[in-house]
Amino acid sequence: MYPAMISPYVLQKILIANRGEIACRVIKTARRLGIATVAVYSEADADARHVRLADEAVLIGSAAPRESYLAMDKIIAAAHQTGAQAIHPGSGFLSENPKFAEACAASGLTFIGPPAAAMRAMGSKSAAKTLMAQAGIPLTPGYHGDRQEPAFLREQANRIGYPVLIKASSGGGGKGMRVVERAEDFEAALASCQREAASAFGDERVLIEKYLPRPRHIEIQVFGDIHGNIVHLFERDCSVQRRHQKVLEEAPAPGMTPARRAAMGRAAVEAARAVGYVGAG
Repeated sequence: MYPAMISPYVLQKILIANRGEIACRVIKTARRLGIATVAVYSEADADARHVRLADEAVLIGSAAPRESYLAMDKIIAAAHQTGAQAIHPGSGFLSENPKFAEACAASGLTFIGPPAAAMRAMGSKSAAKTLMAQAGIPLTPGYHGDRQEPAFLREQANRIGYPVLIKASSGGGGKGMRVVERAEDFEAALASCQREAASAFGDERVLIEKYLPRPRHIEIQVFGDIHGNIVHLFERDCSVQRRHQKVLEEAPAPGMTPARRAAMGRAAVEAARAVGYVGAG
């Protein structure tokens, strides 16, 4: 959240478009940097800690997120009302919404996060894999093309070799995934995955990957500035999960060799550079 990474001028006041612990942590960091803060809150969160902690607070709507923390126009209006120069989206809610990043820019506000183009580039798993392949980033063997006919997808699964994992192209949060152990189960799993993807994400397109029965989930933290400089801050092991959601993150990752750590760090930096990433990711 260092302003020099996001904006060519020093920020004096920011609005945090979030609530709870993430908002409190942003407020504390801003305070250490000498930046004034504005909290937004719904009627249900009037007594929340982030409201009390911020220098200013603005009521933006009722308890329903769509009427408050997802209401882009209300959040932008609150920023202008209080004289904030930038909006920090925190995590969740509007943090990965490219339309919100564009709306901030259009209204003269700095969005503290990646540009809309980077979000769109990584918003679709299929498109992201294509971009990563072009950048020479190692990928799990699979198919992530545009053709979606069931017979063709089954051919791709046979080529990859079972077991395979069918994933919703626009999916996330552990939804829209099916493990297929045998070829005879593929059509039913595909249809089920497509129904869930269409219902949850409004997009029934899928990709297919080789299924790894006991993988380790290791993430690399990256930071990029508006001048194209990107660094990584090493890795964290997020393998302990429940229902595909992380429960515990450990850093440094146990059992990681220096060579593999360096290789993963280089790949993460190149991946971020390929999409023009700005901010933390």
